[in-house]
Amino acid sequence: MSGRLTVVGLGPGDARFVTPEAAGALAAADAVYGYGPYLDRVPVRPGQERHASDNREEIARAGAALDHAARGASVAMVSGGDPGVFAMASAVCEAVEHGPDDWRDLDLAVVPGISAMLAVAARVGAPLGHDFCAISLSDNLKPWAVIARRLAAAAEAGFVIALYNPVSRARPTQLGAAFEILLGYLADTTPVIFGRAVGREDETISVVDLARAAGTPADMATLVIVGSAATRVVARPSRPPLVYTPRSDPGSKA
Repeated sequence: MSGRLTVVGLGPGDARFVTPEAAGALAAADAVYGYGPYLDRVPVRPGQERHASDNREEIARAGAALDHAARGASVAMVSGGDPGVFAMASAVCEAVEHGPDDWRDLDLAVVPGISAMLAVAARVGAPLGHDFCAISLSDNLKPWAVIARRLAAAAEAGFVIALYNPVSRARPTQLGAAFEILLGYLADTTPVIFGRAVGREDETISVVDLARAAGTPADMATLVIVGSAATRVVARPSRPPLVYTPRSDPGSKA
């Protein structure tokens, strides 16, 4: 019997962000694999196996899930946010590429979820309304020199930039270093959005100028969006400001 592996995006936090397709895939699985805190979001079901692992064991986790599916089981692999954005879908594909032939014969599906950058953007308006990119500040899988070069290129090109994995205990200074790079290309007044634990009870959202961004607390539960030269902040009496990036390029002809 051929097995199946479904990589499932859980969205940013609360169960209300889990899509019906994702919920159905989780309910139908014989076993669920994932990073422990993400696996804790999945309801416990009688008879369903659960396999938790550490955050830095992506390839090993993918291999274990693929091996389980190759034995004929229906297996789900969970990711926070969207599984294709700095998450488990890529790890599963990499494991398939370098793994045994029977993994290539598996029925493999990826179920999308709401990524953190979309959830944070929605909280403040539409900062991703024009061209944007996403960069992970983690140098676990790529050198800092590459990250620095991409930050500079993105800022110079006029992209709004979503920063994933901004700070960890092992990387306490890289977010500040990123802001220092961006200040070489962007105005001090460029809006920066900090969204922490979006979709959870302890959610916090703040909007600051780039000049003050380095002093704003952040951790691995935080998603940071740095605006472009075109990004606007609309003040509203007694309400949080709206942050948006116009869809039209101010340098284009009418």
